Amino acid sequence: MKESTLLEMKKKIESLTNVVQYMINELKNLKELGVGTLETIKLMPDYEAALEQLKANMEKEAEERKHAQQNGIDKSNVEK
Repeated sequence: MKESTLLEMKKKIESLTNVVQYMINELKNLKELGVGTLETIKLMPDYEAALEQLKANMEKEAEERKHAQQNGIDKSNVEK
């Protein structure tokens, strides 16, 4: 293989490595942001009541999907 081809491949690999490292850093930042947001929300008044309401809504939606599937209706792609 020519040296010029090898150098070009090396530059491409270095470039890809930099892109992957940037993506890893962004994922870490998003994780920290998500955790921070969740911890902030937990400190808000009525957090527990809102959480229970969300759980109830999810259970209701799951039951509706199950019922729809039994009746041959696909509600998984239906917008609310």
